[in-house]
Amino acid sequence: MGHATEAPVMILKSCIGNRALGWDLLPPGSEGFEFTDSKGVTWVHPGYQDSPEKWEKGTEPKAINWYAGMQYDGDIARAKAVLAELDTYYPGATKYEIAGFFWWQGDRDSRSEALSSRYEHNLLQLIKQLRKDFDAPNAKFVCASLGQTERGATDGGGKILEAMLAVDGTSGKYPEFKGNVAAVYTHRLSKGGSSGAHYNGNAETYMNVGEAMGRAMVGLMKIGR
Repeated sequence: MGHATEAPVMILKSCIGNRALGWDLLPPGSEGFEFTDSKGVTWVHPGYQDSPEKWEKGTEPKAINWYAGMQYDGDIARAKAVLAELDTYYPGATKYEIAGFFWWQGDRDSRSEALSSRYEHNLLQLIKQLRKDFDAPNAKFVCASLGQTERGATDGGGKILEAMLAVDGTSGKYPEFKGNVAAVYTHRLSKGGSSGAHYNGNAETYMNVGEAMGRAMVGLMKIGR
């Protein structure tokens, strides 16, 4: 991003493992849903700020010390705290613009049949809510798939990939995302390993994916051309 624009660039990064978009990172406005597993058991999955992570339909849910969206709330609050003291973190800065969001996530959701099936729905809500929470309706959004997942996969990772490709503005499925949402297919960029194994700690994988996401963002912002 810094090479594509003369404007100063600051990236606020939130990075913590074992978090699901369908649970820990569930954005405000998300409703609960029911899902029947392969054994025929129907589970209720919580909406935003509900708890626990799931419960069998017909039983009384027992809240735990965590709720749907708790990580999302914390991440947003911490980002806003930094922006409220911008000069502390970017000396000399007096104002800012939220130009875009990067999203490389999905491992935890891919391990759940219910959450991977719900991923597209939740991703739509995430894009809309991030723009709302930061008062940035025109901010671009770039997401990236799990590196181990190939096109055509039918497992949880495949569902995550299909969800991301669906929201890409070039797919035509969501016309409102044309020119402002992009998905990066990362399998060809990965040097091995899986998201759960942190791609075997290979820094080249992370560099490849980061650069590809950056180029996708530059393309959406139509800068450096």
